[in-house]
Amino acid sequence: MKRYRTRRPVGALLALTAAGGLLLTGCGGGDDAAQGAKDTAADSRGGGYAPAPDGPRGEGEQRLDGGTATGETGENGDSREVAPDPDHLSTFALDVDTASYGYARRTLSEGRLPDPSTVRPEEFVNSFRQDYDRPDGDGFTVSVDGARTDEEDWSLVRVGLATRTAEQRGERPPAALTFVIDVSGSMGEPGRLDLAQDSLATMTDQLRDDDSVALVTFSDEAETVLPMTRLGDRRGRVHDAIDSLEPTESTNLGAGVETGYDTAVEGRREGATNRVVLVSDALANTGDTDADTILERIADERREHGITLFGVGVGSDYGDALMERLADKGDGHTTYVSDAEDAREVFCEQLPRHIELTARDAKAQVAFDPETVAEFRLVGYDNRQVADEDFRDDRVDGGEVGPGHTVTALYAVRTRPGADGHLATATVRWLDPDSRTPHEESGDVETDALGDSVWEADRGLRVTATAAYFADALRSSSSSSSYDGDTRHGSLPGAPGLGELAERAGSLAGRTEDEDARRLAEAIGTANRLT
Repeated sequence: MKRYRTRRPVGALLALTAAGGLLLTGCGGGDDAAQGAKDTAADSRGGGYAPAPDGPRGEGEQRLDGGTATGETGENGDSREVAPDPDHLSTFALDVDTASYGYARRTLSEGRLPDPSTVRPEEFVNSFRQDYDRPDGDGFTVSVDGARTDEEDWSLVRVGLATRTAEQRGERPPAALTFVIDVSGSMGEPGRLDLAQDSLATMTDQLRDDDSVALVTFSDEAETVLPMTRLGDRRGRVHDAIDSLEPTESTNLGAGVETGYDTAVEGRREGATNRVVLVSDALANTGDTDADTILERIADERREHGITLFGVGVGSDYGDALMERLADKGDGHTTYVSDAEDAREVFCEQLPRHIELTARDAKAQVAFDPETVAEFRLVGYDNRQVADEDFRDDRVDGGEVGPGHTVTALYAVRTRPGADGHLATATVRWLDPDSRTPHEESGDVETDALGDSVWEADRGLRVTATAAYFADALRSSSSSSSYDGDTRHGSLPGAPGLGELAERAGSLAGRTEDEDARRLAEAIGTANRLT
């Protein structure tokens, strides 16, 4: 399968957009509007498609999710308005969160289907390693590929973005990490506080001598157990503070966040990467439990001091929605830890990648060619949408990305019958983390580059498709559009039944000897047995 990656100057991209007759449609602009969109809970089953300006769109044409093109209100009062016509642009802030997939696996292992509202397809898709080309320096490469589905004229198109590996640019700047640890009574459950302690101890031994660590705990109130401490020969003090943690009473998450950021500001180091790492089940039940108030504090500190948040979720009962909103407001990321293997990966592999930034306020925009594309839909990213006209407005918030990251966005695309030629151009825009200078990189894909079948594509695209179909099935599990064995009732084109999906995932894992694919196949098989 061919992949296309090209570089264009900004002016050429603007000229291409104008020449193609692609009109930018507004959804509200400015910082407040963009941030508000990120903090708004989205329809738990996904959105609609954007039809072609001159395509065969009737008054009540069916959309991917079974609604109509005129817009309506779905179950539970969720809004299902279709993007204004014409619109062949899709714009979103980059996101490397993976917590949704980790929590779904934990829930399935306990014999329960996850709540559909906790299933975010982009986090399923981004939980798997991809082999995209890497750039030589800071910034991104853009790879675009795709393959046909079993549904006529429908394809899955994958946009892959990658930063350099962590080893490509010598020494990183020192880190100043403030760990905010939930020690409420619920954290006494095995696999919560004990797991966090073991992981923090391992990570402390792997950090550099010029890194700094602070430790804040919270239950019914918050306490700074260890002020910002340069490691050097003081690792023993850090280990003692970690070993002293014990579960106590209720969860005053608001107090924990406030004290954590106070400690981070007090210990802030110029020239260092300053982070707050929140480890919690995010089940706030005392003190300030209002999410907006907690979020306001995080946003203020992020804007004033540049301190971002990395959220680590734990526990079988987990406040997924609150943790995700906290991380989004704090320009950070979330992940979920269910066992020792997850914890080692998060604290010893993922967290070091979050220490250094290679891109600030990163956004992606995909322009579909109206000559070849009849309609399209972005899979997931429901609360990361950005107004099309704000793509090059660098005041509008995007995502923060570090070295070693890949970001995948998957689109369901219906091509026009017999269409041939240019399909889409994907562009990523970001700011240099130090100078704030904007940069762009683009990649293209042609219709003849689409593979004949997603199930015969390379390992990366097959895993991406399998993860997206799995999330689609779990999102539909509580409605009449559910899966019953091998019958397809999902909203994505070409969706197989869970039974077939489990077989395909198992076959992929067997051929590639891929442990991540094996765990995915096991999770799908469990979900199939529970439906």
